[in-house]
Amino acid sequence: MSANSGPTGEVCGQGLTLSDFRPAPWLTGGNAQTLFGPLARHWPRPATLRDRWELPDGDFVDVDRLRDAPADAPALLVLHGLEGSARAPYVRGMLEQARRHGMRAFALNFRSCSDEPNRLLRSYHSGETGDLDHAVRRLVRQLAPAPLVLAGFSLGGNVLVKWLGEQGAGVPSQVRAAVAISVPFDLALCAQNLDGPGLMRCLYRTRFLRTLKRKALAKAAAFSGLSAARVRAARTLREFDELVTAPVHGFAGAVDYWKRCSSAQFIPGVKLPLLLISSFDDPIVPAETLPREAIAANSLVTLEETQGGGHVGFVAGSPLAPRFWAEARALAFLRQFLPPR
Repeated sequence: MSANSGPTGEVCGQGLTLSDFRPAPWLTGGNAQTLFGPLARHWPRPATLRDRWELPDGDFVDVDRLRDAPADAPALLVLHGLEGSARAPYVRGMLEQARRHGMRAFALNFRSCSDEPNRLLRSYHSGETGDLDHAVRRLVRQLAPAPLVLAGFSLGGNVLVKWLGEQGAGVPSQVRAAVAISVPFDLALCAQNLDGPGLMRCLYRTRFLRTLKRKALAKAAAFSGLSAARVRAARTLREFDELVTAPVHGFAGAVDYWKRCSSAQFIPGVKLPLLLISSFDDPIVPAETLPREAIAANSLVTLEETQGGGHVGFVAGSPLAPRFWAEARALAFLRQFLPPR
């Protein structure tokens, strides 16, 4: 199967595919699809162990891995979204997919996202690829010669696409393919969307800001480089990025941060098979932000769009037996590039 086609879907052009996925009729609209997972999905819960990996700058990340996985099997590394963790339902869903197919699997908790504050003032953000690079290269050494595939959701998808484009042909040869789901390719327009009027935008914005500000206030109490007053003053995602994210991580401001870290500009540099999954009704990532021209120009990159599915939703099936299409689709794509078992 070509990297530019899928087992389901109509090819619309080079690298552009319209999926025949149909969202569950009992979850109408992008918001219902988006909210079902965080509010109602409490399964699966594959058995995992947590390891702490020390980083070169004196900080750490925590990594959850499947318990009792085959020692010589191919492996999957999963990246979560903004203010998520390895315990997010969609991450557990990907780990379970890997387990069912006899793979090893790892989920990276970004700094400050594993229920324990990281040691440094800096944390994670939408363009922080250094920790992913460290994790991939550590796993490549640890797993050798077994192959590794990657999956990222939302912010984690942006980090993944940016890293792939930055590395280009320098991605370790053991890394065979990647999938990124509901990627905010244009951070400025996505922030503008979430900061806009409307009850649902307010709900998403408030949810993100509540935990972001709580963590930032704890950092402000421990480090002199961050003002608690500035943290409390942030009422929108733009203000948080302007007052907290940008100065803490060395950007001139929110606009500079968004410009330098949006993953759309890195798609031309991607040098391995990459599947991107997005929905037309994503309430967080507007459909007009998808970089279709850049994707069409790179024969290794496929954008598979769905008519519905929301943001990291993609729920099908019945209320008693819902199915999470994007997770199964992601693993089906990745397995094409792994040796049969």
